[in-house]
Amino acid sequence: MQEAIAKAGVLAEALKYIQRYYEKIVVIKFGGSVMDDPEAMRNILTDVVFMNFVGMRPVLIHGGGKAINQAMEERGLEVQFVQGRRYTDQRTLTVVEHVLCNEINADIVKTLEELDCNAMELHTLSSCVLFGERLFLEEDDRKIDLGMVGRVTHVNAELIELLCQADTVPVIAPLARDKTGGKLNCNADTAAGEVAAAVKAEKFVVVSDTHGIRRDVKDPESFFPNISETEIRELVSDGTISSGMLPKVEACLHALAGGVKRAHIIDGRFPHALLLEIFSDRGVGTLIQKDTA
Repeated sequence: MQEAIAKAGVLAEALKYIQRYYEKIVVIKFGGSVMDDPEAMRNILTDVVFMNFVGMRPVLIHGGGKAINQAMEERGLEVQFVQGRRYTDQRTLTVVEHVLCNEINADIVKTLEELDCNAMELHTLSSCVLFGERLFLEEDDRKIDLGMVGRVTHVNAELIELLCQADTVPVIAPLARDKTGGKLNCNADTAAGEVAAAVKAEKFVVVSDTHGIRRDVKDPESFFPNISETEIRELVSDGTISSGMLPKVEACLHALAGGVKRAHIIDGRFPHALLLEIFSDRGVGTLIQKDTA
């Protein structure tokens, strides 16, 4: 009896969140080692199906860096990075596109459909919703060429929204088309922030293998359950936030600037982390909110 009462309490707590986010778009970005764990990924996608069935409108975008590195090594191709970004020539782009579209994206869609949820692949080998231009880095007043690496300048928000209205989960790979029809490899975190801003998502959730933001990455007790835009910028300025966390928080800040109300960074290795973050009074990650006036 006590167990049944406890379950009822959980459902009652979730009700207000279900009502708040009914028919609202939530953009979810997957990345990190959580994508290498089939059980963790299935748990996360089960959470996505739950969200969809209670009336929320999830939109998914994924990375795939480790799988791409492995595929390149198997083909005898050298993995090169410039200032933390993958240098992408034509051979690299071919591998990137195959892994992201034919393997990762297709597997996510397949799993969602196995869970009785309609889903659609959106990428450069099907219907592309990301469009961009080549990205050049700057160093000492000179431009650094990254090859076929791009930044997203436009998102086909209309198609994404139509799919959501049709009760179909869009699953986006971080590849864009340029004005000439060429293909560009984009940073998945940055692309996800662009998508969240374009569709004016109610929430933007970055699911990775890090338990949110910490003042000291080695100290779990320094974890921030809530943090403001100003505090984020201070942590970036003093170097506390750097490396792989930097594009995640930058994507969150871009999403907030674009009209998204709340952004989250959560650890997808926790069972049902997505549901706990969205449907409970205290989540399992860091909530980033706009500065209050």
